Amino acid sequence: MNDLASTAATGRAPGGPAVRAALRRAAPALAAYAAIRLVGLVVLAVWSSADGKNWHTLLTARWDALWYTRVAEQGYGYTVQLANGDVHSNLAFFPLLPWLERGLSAISPLSAPDAGLVVAWSASLLAAWALYATGERLHGPRAGVALAALWAALPVGIVQSMAYSESLFTALAAWGVYCVLTERWVWAGVLASLAGLTRPVGAAVVAAVWITAAVAVRNDRAGGLGLRAILRGRHRGMLPGVLLAPLGWLGYFLWVGARQGGLTGYLDVQGGWGNGFDGGLAFGAFLWHLLSGPGFAGGLGLIAGVALVIWLYVRGARQGQPLPLLVYGGLVLLLALTAKGYFGSKPRLMMPAYPLLLPLAVGLARWRPVRSWLVVGLVTVGSAAYGAFWLNGSGPP
Repeated sequence: MNDLASTAATGRAPGGPAVRAALRRAAPALAAYAAIRLVGLVVLAVWSSADGKNWHTLLTARWDALWYTRVAEQGYGYTVQLANGDVHSNLAFFPLLPWLERGLSAISPLSAPDAGLVVAWSASLLAAWALYATGERLHGPRAGVALAALWAALPVGIVQSMAYSESLFTALAAWGVYCVLTERWVWAGVLASLAGLTRPVGAAVVAAVWITAAVAVRNDRAGGLGLRAILRGRHRGMLPGVLLAPLGWLGYFLWVGARQGGLTGYLDVQGGWGNGFDGGLAFGAFLWHLLSGPGFAGGLGLIAGVALVIWLYVRGARQGQPLPLLVYGGLVLLLALTAKGYFGSKPRLMMPAYPLLLPLAVGLARWRPVRSWLVVGLVTVGSAAYGAFWLNGSGPP
């Protein structure tokens, strides 16, 4: 039995020996993940130097990283009004990462930007561990290693090494979903709440907890158990977990609403950035603009990319991917594709949807090791080159 899952029936966190044993099993995945990300950082440093830029600045002091640092150092309330009348408020950025930046910089010599980098690098390793644990539980150790490696080698994988919130969110979300898989409901609720303090898409983790819990209760009731017996028996931690799960996301949403003077306050803040959800209408218009103009080839590539991620989701469902992964991965994908504004950010927004990579990881695990690692190596080189080119160019808005 998986050591991390061995205490599922009690709802308690595994003890020290179990964690150490799980960490030993995950060591190859963590080593592979660290090596792939190190390649990306080395290529970035060399490329940046040749381009007259500083790789450290690119990772810590541009784009969203600047906004997180400003929240950490000055708190909320900073806004920028653009020439077209749009208002960019730092209330758009959820608070957990800047809280950690502020706390770490307060107890160490690190500046807030460097603290953000430490948080991101540490969280990315925790995320890789969670991905390994998930792959191992469902398809064996080799699939777990492959899943962590593929996530590291995503084309936009360099974001995992930036002072951004994606690594922190993925770590919390992946462990939260793993706790749902292993029926540690209280831990799942706590982690879902923390994920909800990290990014708006934390709602996907809440949904994974709630929907899985609802289906489990329905199935047990169909088997003749009463609700009281269900919640006091195998699922006795379920109710606290379900109640805890939305607190982070809902709490920040309501706090921004109170600060802005209305329940839709956070949506209004996002609207000032040109963000929001319109069912994919703006994305469709953007795609049509590409296809009907000189960006035709780019439009075809975009269609192919969207088709690929949808195919991966369907493939995972056909392979019997568990409900928590399907709910979480599907909602992350849906929210990314139906959001308007900053279309270049969509690959970054989909990065936490690690369940999409499970079918590829399963396929790699079935190959001979030499062949599978050759593929991972080639993908790593491509990811490193693209990441360096991207950050030295337009970068991740």
